[in-house]
Amino acid sequence: MDVRGGEAPAVPDAHLLDNAVWAALAGPHAHFAQRVGRAARYPEDVYSYSALADPEDPAAWADLHALVGPATASWIKGVDSVPDGWETVGGKRGVQLVDTGLRVEAAPEAERLGPDDVPEILDLVARTRPGPFRARTVELGTYLGIRHRGRLIALAGERLRLPGWTEISAVCTDPAYRGRGLATRLVRAVAAGIRERGETSLLHAAAANTGAIRLYESIGFTLRRRTTILQLRSPGTVPGTAPGTDRGARPL
Repeated sequence: MDVRGGEAPAVPDAHLLDNAVWAALAGPHAHFAQRVGRAARYPEDVYSYSALADPEDPAAWADLHALVGPATASWIKGVDSVPDGWETVGGKRGVQLVDTGLRVEAAPEAERLGPDDVPEILDLVARTRPGPFRARTVELGTYLGIRHRGRLIALAGERLRLPGWTEISAVCTDPAYRGRGLATRLVRAVAAGIRERGETSLLHAAAANTGAIRLYESIGFTLRRRTTILQLRSPGTVPGTAPGTDRGARPL
């Protein structure tokens, strides 16, 4: 299949993107999910986010409380209001972009990264801060890197995967090697693999990262929506349990 060129595939069901973490955990990433009823989360060493089937459903919030336990902080996207008892302890604004005209192509100089490369990946991520990356994040999909004299200097890969869509994430370049188009080459290469599967690429970025947003728009991504990202602390007692009792998570 020739994936070169600027024409993007037909856009799949876009409403899933409104609740992308849930769509991933209930779909292609179900094998990662820790779940109680209508709430789910990734293991902390994979991706530090939880999700609700319906943020307007009080029962889903009760399930999330049972899942994470009492007085526990967790990150969640796309929630504008929280029930009584939940405390907002952090947050930021983000944007979601989708591929509407990206030219994709392989990057011959890029190599596939795996578990053995995680220490180098974590070092590069710590220096460039592209977003959350944990010890097992590399298991979520294909990660590609470019090296110079054996040292990892640029990275991009796949994170959330939901029906018809895959998120490109961890896009970063060592500061000493910026301005050479390495990030763009890696984004195109990762997107090539996504398009070969018949899926469409998406991206998330901090709303304040205007430079990255301009770059993504210049190469064929379109801003779809602005999002809210909250860090919440759960109430001190799980409903329906005695104080100090934690029903815990149940991996699928």
